[in-house]
Order: sequence, then structure tokens, then C-alpha cells
Amino acid sequence: MFDEREKIALFIDGANLYATAKSLGFDVDYRRLLLEFQKKGYLLRAYYYTAMAEDQEYSSIRPLIDWLDYNGYTVVTKPTKEFVDASGRRKIKGNMDIELAVNAMEMAESVDHLVLFSGDGDFRSVVEAIQRKGRKVTVVSTLSTQPPMIADELRRQADHFVDLANLQKQLGRDPAERPQRPAERSSSDTRFEDEFEDEEA
Repeated sequence: MFDEREKIALFIDGANLYATAKSLGFDVDYRRLLLEFQKKGYLLRAYYYTAMAEDQEYSSIRPLIDWLDYNGYTVVTKPTKEFVDASGRRKIKGNMDIELAVNAMEMAESVDHLVLFSGDGDFRSVVEAIQRKGRKVTVVSTLSTQPPMIADELRRQADHFVDLANLQKQLGRDPAERPQRPAERSSSDTRFEDEFEDEEA
């Protein structure tokens, strides 16, 4: 699947990867993730995308963002938007699809193999466009949950599909060692990501 002569770029949909790992019952160790893909080829870039609430003085996602920034990741953030839906519920929207898609198309000029950590079916068309440029695309998500976290159309489009459940041993954080606190979140942050809306308000 990987050739050690390939130039690789990682594109991590932060909210999606967090939800997928959570559904599988483990936390991702981002240091180990980087090391794992550095062994597979020449890792040119690792992008991490997440939306953040600007008005919060402290967000429990902030330690993760800072850690990633200092440890080899290119972090892309934008402020979330808050709105009230038709039933009067407060919703928070923080969709990073466009930013990820634009960066992936740009990087397709410089790398051989793009690895997308997301199961979002909206990425199918950008994966197809990257493949037309002669690049390989691997998608990392999971079929091991009910329902699966990976959209069927995205899995079919990808050159390779890797189930995150099979990477738990390589990428999972050992609960015994707690050097960094990135994946730990308050219940409000969990709810924040669960309520992400894909459509623009």
C-alpha cells in the first residue's frame, strides 16, 4: 500500500477522527501517529483541521492544538459559528471541509500519496479529483461501529481503505502514560463536536 520512496501528506479531520477513535474506545497518540507514517515513506506534511470557539477564554482542545503546532503538525483552525435551529436548540457549526479540500488539491502537486483521516462522504469528489492527477489516496476511518463511521461512497472512491480499529495498537495512547493531555476533553467539548452542523447557516 505504501512505498518508502513516496512523498506522503496526512490530512486529519480533527472532529471526525476524535469521534471515530472515541467510538472505538481509544485516544489517538499524535506523536505515535506521526512516527507511524514517517516509517511508511517521506512524510512531507501532516495537517490537522479543527474549528474553535473564539469567545471561550480556555478551551480544553487548546493544549492539543498547541502541542500539535510545536510537534510537526500544520494546524488549520477557524472560528465556529453559533446558531439556533428550527426547534430552538442552540447549535455550533465548525465545518473545515473546504479548507481541507483546498489544501489537499494544492498538495497533490507535490506528493505521491495522500492519507485522509475522515469518513465524511463529502470528500468523495475531492478524492476523485486528486486521483485524476495521478495520486494515490488512502482513507482512514472505521467499519467496526454501528453504523459505520465511513461513508460507503468515500470508501469505494479511495485507492485504499484502512480501518482505524486495526491501527489501535500502533496509534492508541497508553492510558498508563499521560505525557500530554490532547485527547482529554470536558463533556461540553464532546457535546460541542457532536453538535457540529455540516451546512452553512
